[in-house]
Amino acid sequence: MASTQGVPPAFNNTVIKWIDKRLPIFTFMHHEYGVFPTPRNFNYWWSFGGIAMVMLITMIATGIVLAMNYTPHVDHAFNSVERIMRDVPQGWLIRYMHMNGASFFFIAVFIHIFRGMYYGSYKNPRELLWILGVVILLLMMATAFMGYVLPWGQMSFWGATVITNLFSAIPVIGNDIVTFLWGGFSVDNPTLNRFFSLHYLLPFVIVGVVVLHIAAMHVAGSNNPIGIDPKGPQDTLPFSPYYVTKDGFAVVIFITIYAAFVFFSPDFFGEADNYIPANPLQTPAHIVPEWYFLPFYAILRSIPDKLGGVIAMFGSIGVLFLLPWLDTAKVRSARFRPTFKWFFWLFLIVCLILGWVGGNAADAELKVGGMHIPLLWIGRLATAYYFFHFLILLPILGKIERPLPLPASIADSVLKPAVAR
Repeated sequence: MASTQGVPPAFNNTVIKWIDKRLPIFTFMHHEYGVFPTPRNFNYWWSFGGIAMVMLITMIATGIVLAMNYTPHVDHAFNSVERIMRDVPQGWLIRYMHMNGASFFFIAVFIHIFRGMYYGSYKNPRELLWILGVVILLLMMATAFMGYVLPWGQMSFWGATVITNLFSAIPVIGNDIVTFLWGGFSVDNPTLNRFFSLHYLLPFVIVGVVVLHIAAMHVAGSNNPIGIDPKGPQDTLPFSPYYVTKDGFAVVIFITIYAAFVFFSPDFFGEADNYIPANPLQTPAHIVPEWYFLPFYAILRSIPDKLGGVIAMFGSIGVLFLLPWLDTAKVRSARFRPTFKWFFWLFLIVCLILGWVGGNAADAELKVGGMHIPLLWIGRLATAYYFFHFLILLPILGKIERPLPLPASIADSVLKPAVAR
C-alpha cells in the first residue's frame, strides 16, 4: 500500500477493500498507526506506553478467564481461588499472570509517568493528554484495590476494612459513605459482590479513557527527548515500521522479565498472610497494601490527623492534575534544565523513600550508629518535600532557572548527538 500521509492507501486484498469502502477502519489504522509522523529521536523510554497497553490487554484477558471460575461469596471466594490454582487446567498460570501482571502494569505506567515528568510531556499543548493519563492512574488504583480484596484472604479482608474506613474521616457524611461502600455495617458479602462487579467493569472504562488518551496524543502530537516540536518531514519518521519494530523489541524484553517472575517467583510481590482465609476476629500483625500503594500509604500515615491524612493522600494524586500549570518553565525537557534535572532525581528518590517507609510498620525505626530514627519522621520529611516539589519549587524554579540553548531542530540533535548531551 502507499505510504504517503493524507493519500488513501491502495489495498490489494478484495475483502479489506470492500470493508474499507463502507467503513474506512483500515484507512484510519494506516494513517494513525502506519504513516503517522513521529519524532525521529524517540528513545526506549517512549516504549512504555505501548508496554502498558500490552499489559492492560493481558490483565483483561486473564481476568475474564478468572471470573469464569471465581465465586464472589464470602463463604466460597477463598476456596474458589484455591480451586483455580489446583483444579482448573492451567489455572495457576492464569492467576499468576494476573497477580504479577498488576505489578508489571503499574511498573510500566509509573515509568511512563516519570518519563513524562522528566521530558515535560505535560506542557502546552498536551495538558489534556496528561490529565487523561492521571485519570487512567486513578482508575488503575481503584481497580487494583478492589481486585486485591477478591481472594478474601487476611490481607484482602483487613485491607478492605482499613481503606474503606478512611472515608469515615469525611465530616458529616463520612459514616454514610462507608456504610454505602460496605453494603452494611461491616465488610461482608455485599462488599465482596460490589467490589467484584466494579473490578470487572473498570478495566473496560480504562480502555475507553486510554482511547481518549491516544486520540489526544495524535491531535497534539508526541513529545520527544529534546522537547521541541517537529519543524518538517526531516524531523519525523512514520510510526510503522520504525517504532513498531522498536516498541516490539522493548515489549519482548519486558514480557521476558514478567514471565521470569510468573514462573520462578510468582509470590514476590504478594503477602504470605493472604494465603490465610479471611478472619474478622484476628487482625494481622502488620497490615500493608500492595507495593504500588505504599508511597501514598506513607503520606496517609505521616499526618497525625485522620482527615488530614486522607486529604494529603488524595492530594498527592490530585496535585498531578495541576502539574501543567504548576511548572512555569517554558522549556520542556530536563536535558536543557540543569537545575530541574537534579531536583527531578531528588523527587524520584523521595518517592522511593516513601514507598520504603510505607512498607514498614508505623513504629519502625532506622538505626544509624547509636541513633534510632523513627521512620514516621522520615515519612513526614519525605511527604513535606513531595508537596514542596510541586507547589513551591516548580513554580519558582521555572521563573529563575536559566536553561541551556535548544537545538535548531530534532534533526540537528540526531545528526549532531554531542549537542545537549
